Amino acid sequence: MTQSNSAAENQKRGAFTRFLDTVEWLGNLLPHPITLFALFALGVIVASGIASYFGVSAQDPRPGGEVIEVVSLLNAEGLQRIVTGLVTNFTGFTPLGTVLVALLGVGIAERSGLLSAAMRGLVMNAHPRVVTLAVVLAGVISNTASELGYVVLVPLSAMIFHSLGRHPLAGLAAAFSGVSAGYSANLLIGTVDPLLAGITTKAANLIDPEYYVGPEANWYFMMVSTFLIAIMGTFVTEKIVEPKLGKYDTKEASINLSEQKIEALTDQEKRGLKGAGLSFLLLGALLALTIVPEWGILRNPEDGKVAGSPFLKGIVTFIFITFAIPGYVYGRITKVMKTDRDVIDAMSESMSTLGMYIVLVFFAAQFVAFFGWTNFGSIFAIKGATFLQEVGLTGPSVFILFILMCAFVNLMLGSASAQWAITAPIFVPMLMLIGYAPEVIQAAYRIGDSVTNIITPMMSYFGLILAVAARYKKDIGIGTLIATMLPYSIMFLLGWSILFFIWVFALGMPVGVETPTYYTP
Repeated sequence: MTQSNSAAENQKRGAFTRFLDTVEWLGNLLPHPITLFALFALGVIVASGIASYFGVSAQDPRPGGEVIEVVSLLNAEGLQRIVTGLVTNFTGFTPLGTVLVALLGVGIAERSGLLSAAMRGLVMNAHPRVVTLAVVLAGVISNTASELGYVVLVPLSAMIFHSLGRHPLAGLAAAFSGVSAGYSANLLIGTVDPLLAGITTKAANLIDPEYYVGPEANWYFMMVSTFLIAIMGTFVTEKIVEPKLGKYDTKEASINLSEQKIEALTDQEKRGLKGAGLSFLLLGALLALTIVPEWGILRNPEDGKVAGSPFLKGIVTFIFITFAIPGYVYGRITKVMKTDRDVIDAMSESMSTLGMYIVLVFFAAQFVAFFGWTNFGSIFAIKGATFLQEVGLTGPSVFILFILMCAFVNLMLGSASAQWAITAPIFVPMLMLIGYAPEVIQAAYRIGDSVTNIITPMMSYFGLILAVAARYKKDIGIGTLIATMLPYSIMFLLGWSILFFIWVFALGMPVGVETPTYYTP
């Protein structure tokens, strides 16, 4: 019986390994995302010429709608439009400016040491009984600061678990799940919100040129999701992953674990955190005065409401301020930042890390612009919406397939902005035509895009996580790490999707600040 069970287990592992090998092989077939966007932009030009030649078109189903035909870019007029629009496509791409401005503030907070100290304080001061919850929660919150969670929190969590006599890989897995599988969730509006909102706005404009999606579009849902992810991550770690890992044997380590030291917060760092926290509260109070009272100067000047107000439209400005000022206060108290030059260096350093992103945006902006010019987005959306109506798939269940599709694509194209820039121009207009608001569509996308980050070798930080894991288990491989993280992906996919359907369709709650659930032309 034992041999039979062992053989069956080996067979299952073999099938799982082959599946992982297939995913990795498919992912490796894809070119770099920048190359991918360049090829897509060229493909749109060629395809527009072919489709225009054959008269591809679609009837706008809205009242008074006209026939929408493909506009060819493979002719003299198309070439003129491409040449004259190349620069403005790039500079006018909404996510570019919003991300750059937001990261200027984040750069100050990161360079001063505020974000690192806050994470260390949250995790290291947690009671042993809730340390897992603190690790996963810190991981979710850390995604506001880009790579900080991967670089600081994941190694720190492994060390903390080992110091508590627990398996270090369980700590690594818990932190990794929060940072990466819970990527879109957060308590505050972060840099990813304006990035995705800008892409969604461009896609929605294919149907409604005046439609605007703000960075706050998914705030309520993502705030609640933060706690769900923390609870689910804690459950998976303590009930599934840690028991499976078993008791840790220090002989498995590739480093001398006795030399590992967890640096506690110094008195100066604690004073810095208190000063930064106080400045954050003061900023919050001042901002509240501009938006909470009916006479708030940043309310919508036309109707006095929060929706469409300068406050929400300028939320990126407040992201910059609420990171920059507490970051500077912390830096002054800890003497990391003494002059204006230190602040300038911090902002410059944050910009220097965005070289790859800026190149990516250049080609993504061309693809999105070309796709819009050709009318491909509108035509695909109309035909896709017509198909969904014909097969009767217009209810909330359509989001099940949409989330699963996003999760699968994410296995091979790990960048959130890259994947959304490709899929949004098709699926946002399509689902708008069957009645769903772009904000809800974006929220569903963020679930699928997040949950499989931790099980794909295509994720940019996967190699770093594997290297950290190898410190504690010298013979660990890609398959072992993915198998460890797979329960998180499954649990997050199921639990997060259920929350989405309950929140949006059962309770009828808005996913963001005064955002609609359904789209009415």
